[in-house]
Amino acid sequence: MPDGTPTKSREVRLVSYPDGELSLDHFEVAVTELAEPEPGQVVVRNEWMSLGTVYRDQMQSALDIPIPVFELGRPMWGRTVGTVVQSASPDLAVGDLVEHFSGWRDHAVGYAGQFFKRDPEQLPGSEYFLSNGPTAWRGLAEIARVREGDVVFVSGATSGVGCLAAHIAKALGAARVIGSTGSPQKIDFLLREAGYDAAFDYHDGPVVDRLRELAPDGITVFFDNVGGEQFEAAVQAAAPGARFALCGSLAAQHGEDARPRLDLQSLIPRELSFQGFATLHTPQQIEDWNARFGTWLAEGRITFPHTVVEGGVAALPQAMIDLLSGRLSGTALVRLS
Repeated sequence: MPDGTPTKSREVRLVSYPDGELSLDHFEVAVTELAEPEPGQVVVRNEWMSLGTVYRDQMQSALDIPIPVFELGRPMWGRTVGTVVQSASPDLAVGDLVEHFSGWRDHAVGYAGQFFKRDPEQLPGSEYFLSNGPTAWRGLAEIARVREGDVVFVSGATSGVGCLAAHIAKALGAARVIGSTGSPQKIDFLLREAGYDAAFDYHDGPVVDRLRELAPDGITVFFDNVGGEQFEAAVQAAAPGARFALCGSLAAQHGEDARPRLDLQSLIPRELSFQGFATLHTPQQIEDWNARFGTWLAEGRITFPHTVVEGGVAALPQAMIDLLSGRLSGTALVRLS
């Protein structure tokens, strides 16, 4: 390799599938030789990686949903941004900022088509490209079709998706946005930093009682990241014609039963609508969001609540555990270099 180009790279591997709580014993950090790029390939120094609860879903031998699982003994992957440090491709130059999915490692080597060039002038920092905005936008604007006057309830509101949902809902015309979370400290976070009008701790009594208190005329939109009791409560507290966007099932990842019980006799006459949606997005959807995000940030209409974990690749396993245990608020970002 050229002088100054690293010859070794660290990567995180899954060594066993967890049955229950995730622990450091399920991971290993290995040092590998960094391959010389073949014609058409580039070497990228990874700088930021975002963590999501979906990675916990992928830590099993098989899934009944159409997303790939992590293979034991192989490097894991995830959303990352970094800088091209060596190029054997005419499509990317040394110094280009790129987003890609070869995270959980110091450096990524791959064909140029695996990397998406980003404009560093578009957003305040390269880490902003790792927001969960495309998911929050699609769920609220396209699936739930938020409109003027809506009362929106977001479960798992301190997640990377949830922490952007309030500002997006208000930009679409929502009159009131309510969020659920798991601690008094996170209630304060939602009200101060994430733009929520009201928030509550779902441990403090029946969720349906809190919703009826905070939205006496009923919620008209529910963005669900959790499932389980919170989904059931949203159904009970929904106004006629309410729209439900189903994004995740955090309750299942916490060992709870995420399968809701539904009273169809009550549900059908109120004409509630439910739609699940995948959190995989096209390059165009991501580019559209980045443009919108940059404009809204410049105008002061949105913020990017996030938690930064230092320590590089070696910090990723513990950061993943902390994310699942609720110790990280907003988008969870690990600084890799």
